[in-house]
Amino acid sequence: MTIYFEKTYQRSFGTFPLKGQELHDAILAAAEVGYRAFDTAQMYGNEAETGAALKATGLARNNLCITTKVDIANFSEDKFLPSVEQSLKDLQIDQADVLLLHWPTPGFDIKLSLQLLQQAHDRGLAAHIGVSNYTAQMMHDARAIVDAPLVTNQVEFHPLLNQDKLLKAATETGIPLASYCSVARGEVFKHAIFGEIGAAYGKSAAQVVLRWILQKGVSINTMSTKPANIAANFDVMDFTLSSIDMDRIEAMTRTGYRIVGKDLVPYAPDFD
Repeated sequence: MTIYFEKTYQRSFGTFPLKGQELHDAILAAAEVGYRAFDTAQMYGNEAETGAALKATGLARNNLCITTKVDIANFSEDKFLPSVEQSLKDLQIDQADVLLLHWPTPGFDIKLSLQLLQQAHDRGLAAHIGVSNYTAQMMHDARAIVDAPLVTNQVEFHPLLNQDKLLKAATETGIPLASYCSVARGEVFKHAIFGEIGAAYGKSAAQVVLRWILQKGVSINTMSTKPANIAANFDVMDFTLSSIDMDRIEAMTRTGYRIVGKDLVPYAPDFD
């Protein structure tokens, strides 16, 4: 259950929207600097390429943490488990380390998809299971539906968006959060405060943002195709932001900048 908080796996390399040679090169660069956790999804359409690239790293399977997510199109009894089996085949693995539901079921009757996720775990298709894009209430509901521990709720999380309700739910339910859009797709760089704080630590604005997320108790997913940025995003464990700087960054959450909402994903829930 602590897999997302083990030091090796707190920093995961995301693969969206990469494909082809760009994806291959990025995964190899990430593995070279030390990434051992890699995140993909059925929806990304790159599981087979991700599997091939991970194989090309030469890393032993037991040194990797591979996360994939089930698409909402497969949230039915006839499609769910076969889709997971296909994901494993594409990824060239026998079992996912972490299997997530990519979104709440459209219409938000989440019970069946969670029961199917439990079945995938019980059948050994996934060592750990979790969810993504769940609201605080859904986290509580999920905890009551699923017997196996839910190791994460992967959500948009960065210092330009207040996610205190989800953090509270994480504490109440024991379901840790993991971030995506960790640097708000570059929006954080429009705010000088992150670079100013970074200068005092000898770190970049992006590294300060990622460190803030980690110190909030949230694991991070990052993606880049530039080797220097891939390395820098991984190099965030050798400094600690002071409580004063944490509070300065916390104040930026009032910006209320959300990337993923109904305008981008029509079936998204009404986020907290």
